[in-house]
Amino acid sequence: MKSVASRSGVLGGAVVLLTGGSRGIGPFIAEALAGRGATLALAARSAQTLAAVARKLVEGGARVEAVPADLCEQSERERLVAAVRERLGRIDVLVNNAGLETEGAFTELEWPAVRETVELNLLAPMALTRLVLPEMIERGSGHVVNVASLAGKTGVPYEAVYSGTKAGLAGWTRALRLELAGTGVRFSTIFPGYVRDEGMFAKFGVEAPRIAGSCSPTDVARAVVRSIERGRVETIVNSRPVRWTLAVNELAPAFGDWLMRVSGVVEFQRRKVGRSPRAGAARRDAAPGA
Repeated sequence: MKSVASRSGVLGGAVVLLTGGSRGIGPFIAEALAGRGATLALAARSAQTLAAVARKLVEGGARVEAVPADLCEQSERERLVAAVRERLGRIDVLVNNAGLETEGAFTELEWPAVRETVELNLLAPMALTRLVLPEMIERGSGHVVNVASLAGKTGVPYEAVYSGTKAGLAGWTRALRLELAGTGVRFSTIFPGYVRDEGMFAKFGVEAPRIAGSCSPTDVARAVVRSIERGRVETIVNSRPVRWTLAVNELAPAFGDWLMRVSGVVEFQRRKVGRSPRAGAARRDAAPGA
């Protein structure tokens, strides 16, 4: 772990609550925030892994509190926010990064897996934001960053539940941004493409279609920091430009579907979950933001 050098600016001295801090892109985001001088509260389900991440950051000079919590439970969400306030005094920035990528044919997924994905990917960010907003509004400052996915803008086959939760997260964030304009509270959404080096790509050694592009965990971490420091409302993190594709999907959905097929994205998703055109099984794994 690199030495953490405290810097002045928006994040210098700010208290940041980061969920999903124990694995995937979480530790990268934590290190990037600490490098800008933030005081961190890290949350995740795995106490042991979370403690290891926190220990490395502390060794680098950061101030970090590890607060294990199961964010699928409302009582745990409330306990987490209360614990951070008790230990650090306030919450200036909330980064909703925790998430599950539930993959497989939708009709073959077990309902408990679908429900857990919705709880963690969508309801947990809503609940945590609702818990921290009153103090932010009263103070006249604060920032909520939601880590979504390009899947939430395009819809990805064999990731229907994941895509739906990320689309919901993006739409809800935009609505809140408009609703609370002028309060001093800002909202940002991060849209990573396929994340390499961590999660599915590192575990199974699969590569995304060249036309789809990809990004690294460090790229996502930098986007989170920049969204806070520069007040960016939406950031797409991908090695290839995709805005024209997103525009096509909105203006001509059927043509957008055709592009997804001919570009190899549909076949890639099918292979990633180990499914042939006629058979296969569902599988769940940590999402980039987990």
